[in-house]
Order: sequence, then structure tokens, then C-alpha cells
Amino acid sequence: MAEDRDALLQHYRKMREDLLSAIDGLSDELMTEPSLDGWTVKDHLGHLALWDDVRTSEVVRISAGHDSAWRMTGDQDEVFSALGHDLRLALSLDQARWELATSRQRLLDAISSATARGLDASLYGEAGLRSLHESEHTGWINRWRVERGV
Repeated sequence: MAEDRDALLQHYRKMREDLLSAIDGLSDELMTEPSLDGWTVKDHLGHLALWDDVRTSEVVRISAGHDSAWRMTGDQDEVFSALGHDLRLALSLDQARWELATSRQRLLDAISSATARGLDASLYGEAGLRSLHESEHTGWINRWRVERGV
């Protein structure tokens, strides 16, 4: 069954609003301090941008009538996420912010132009059409802020 396009767009906009609220007011020093379970806030932004990019490619691919290219096992997901983290580790904070903003806009654009097939959540692999992944990261950042008192 196809997702409602407007509800899906609102879902992704709201999750991003919550994430941006969670990082609002953080200094560059705090954004790049590896004290959030071994990652920096910047690392979390890069990770979320990576998954936005994967999800965008899936929306475009499935809308074009093709199969998901991202059906992974749990182990493959962990390896992919670790590799993505390692590859983006050296990116500047400015680039991580850019990646986050542009990857989300590409996802919103892909959803906006998706076919009915592209809105069928049952056709997606690990990068599902509707995801709460960003909310998890937002929760971790909020917890870290409380623990740090920032």
C-alpha cells in the first residue's frame, strides 16, 4: 500500500526540525567533541546524511520500476554504517552541515516526484521509505546534552 505523500513529507520535515532543535546552540567545539558514545554530533549528522542519500536513491530507483538495491542483513547494516562513519570522519563541520541539508532536500524532492510504486513502502530494503532512524539519533543527542548539561 502506498504511503500518503504529504504525510511522508511532513514526517521527514518534522524529524529534521526536531534534530535541528536538538543541536541548536551547540558550539563548534561541542559539535566536534567525540563524547557522544564515541562519536561527535558532527558524526551523527554525516551518518544521517548518508542514509538520506541511500533512501533518496531508493525512492528514485523504485519509482523507475526497479528493485531495492539496499536489502541488507543486520550485520551488513552495521558494516555499512561503520564504513560510512569512517569515510566521513575527516569532513569538516561545515561540510557535515551542508551534507545534512542537501541530502534531506534531495530526499524531499524524490518523495515529491515519486510514482505510486515509489511510495509503496513494502518494496524497500534497509533504507525503508518511512524511517524513525533520525529520531533515534535526535534522542541520543538530547540525552547527551542532558548528561553534559549543555
